[in-house]
Amino acid sequence: MQNQSADVTWQSENVPVSTRFGDPYYSIENGLAETRHVFLVGNRLPERFGGEFHIAELGFGTGMNFLAAAQMWQSKGATGQLRFTSFEAYPMKRADMSKALSVFKEADLPVDRFVEIWSPEGGIFEFAPDIKLEVIVGDARNTVAQWQGRADAWFLDGFSPAKNPELWGEALLQDVASHTVPGGTFATYTAAGFVRRALASAGFEVQRKAGYGRKRHMSCGALPGRTNGATGS
Repeated sequence: MQNQSADVTWQSENVPVSTRFGDPYYSIENGLAETRHVFLVGNRLPERFGGEFHIAELGFGTGMNFLAAAQMWQSKGATGQLRFTSFEAYPMKRADMSKALSVFKEADLPVDRFVEIWSPEGGIFEFAPDIKLEVIVGDARNTVAQWQGRADAWFLDGFSPAKNPELWGEALLQDVASHTVPGGTFATYTAAGFVRRALASAGFEVQRKAGYGRKRHMSCGALPGRTNGATGS
């Protein structure tokens, strides 16, 4: 699976759709607003930003979640270091990534900088002096377990559980919990019952909250323990 690229078709001009999973990479209505609502607000960012803060993610996709987090970090004027680790089985080609993100330049997302450094082979990218991105390419069911880090916040952003069940299985979500600091959080757009039960079984205190747009509900939660500050490694 290593170094396999995403196969993409296009809907509404610049909205990428995975041909492998038959699902859009982000909301057709307003993908950036959904990202901010689900992943940034859902993980109680930016009030937690500062110090050494580590975000991890299942499903890098177009990189929009990373860019939204980086923009928020910079706009807050946070001091310290933001690390963002994402696990992606099928990374997008640079041309597809550029097209998918082009619409968000108007929102002042730092798209050009990201496209400049992006490689579908993954690796570690220095996005800014205080922001580092790592994309680990491969099957997350293997790569998360082998990862040596622990996250302060998780973005669970695989394709729909009905179409991409591999990223929502009990064993993988247990690995997510094992790689989360005490008090660390998660957020996801899905409120599927089996996902919430798997997260609860892994040790998270799970909440169902109002989703974005037409999605009535989303899920978020935390591991028991200290809930403030940045402690990831």
